[in-house]
Amino acid sequence: MATFTSNSVSETEAIGRQLAQELRSGAIVALQGELGAGKTHLTKGIVAGLGCSAAVTSPTFTLVHEYSGGRLPVYHFDFFRLEDARSAARLALDDYFFGEGVSIIEWADRFPELIPEEARWVRLALTSPSARAIDVS
Repeated sequence: MATFTSNSVSETEAIGRQLAQELRSGAIVALQGELGAGKTHLTKGIVAGLGCSAAVTSPTFTLVHEYSGGRLPVYHFDFFRLEDARSAARLALDDYFFGEGVSIIEWADRFPELIPEEARWVRLALTSPSARAIDVS
């Protein structure tokens, strides 16, 4: 496990860009952390690190955003508003998880039973109003 400290949005995005260098086709990144912990900013860094210039936003209301144009396509999920695991399963997750791209799931800890064992878990925790601890396992 690696632990990083981020003191700003730009540092969180830089950690995401660094993480992107290790990701390969079929990679799954499961994010967990409270509101405002930086999950979407980390995702912005991952997407940028994969060479995509898309404007990344949280898929809270659409459930999934797809970003292409980089080294690998990115499928960005948000489980925050899903009521139950059955609702998440309707997204045909296996098609994404075992496809050619990288899957990033915000609020993955809401339905951990749906996250494949090989997923890389990233836990973001607020340590002060401007600092975060980011644990990658």
